[in-house]
Amino acid sequence: MPRTRALLLLAVLAGASLSGCKVPNDVAAGTQPPGTAAAAPISPAEAKTQLAALKVAVRGTMDGYSRDEFPHWDKVDANCDTREQVLKRDGKDVKTDAQCAPKSGTWVSPYDGETWHKATDVDIDHMVPLGQAWISGAKSWTRQRREQFANDLVRPQLKAVTDNVNEQKSDKAPDQWKPPLVSYWCTYATDWIVVKANYGLTITVPEKKALETMLGHC
Repeated sequence: MPRTRALLLLAVLAGASLSGCKVPNDVAAGTQPPGTAAAAPISPAEAKTQLAALKVAVRGTMDGYSRDEFPHWDKVDANCDTREQVLKRDGKDVKTDAQCAPKSGTWVSPYDGETWHKATDVDIDHMVPLGQAWISGAKSWTRQRREQFANDLVRPQLKAVTDNVNEQKSDKAPDQWKPPLVSYWCTYATDWIVVKANYGLTITVPEKKALETMLGHC
């Protein structure tokens, strides 16, 4: 493999850019390849800097929205899809069958602190919900970019959480819904900001104020 191409591949996997060779966002935001590590969490100070840089706009409408516009649960390898990968990553002592379906394990939901021993009791939450992404910029994306967003294992976009808590959250922004576990607000806010900043999504004034309040718990 030529040296330039090899360097570009390394940059893509890191979600970074090479000097003089910027990695397109459509590539850098792709699904995490098997064996690569998720991006390190950012500090509250960096989150505040990124929050200040986000574009503030009026929240859009759900016109034309469908979850089908965001193809999700792509195959990560020969057996596991994105959902199954998150269940293995976020659980403890997870045992799967030959098709990668979890048969046992323990999952602690970060949103409410509840512990579950059946995979059917947890959902895979999109930190920035698909509908929320739609009304803050994703409506104009290509289908490929929406697929990358819905399967992103690099950014803090996918989490295993209590199923009914995920249903309560739905497509709400932080000014409309916050995790019941107040001690998680800091992480929730920084993760939300990272995802929106990476994908160039907008925020509203109430959403920004809510995120600032949550960062106050860091």
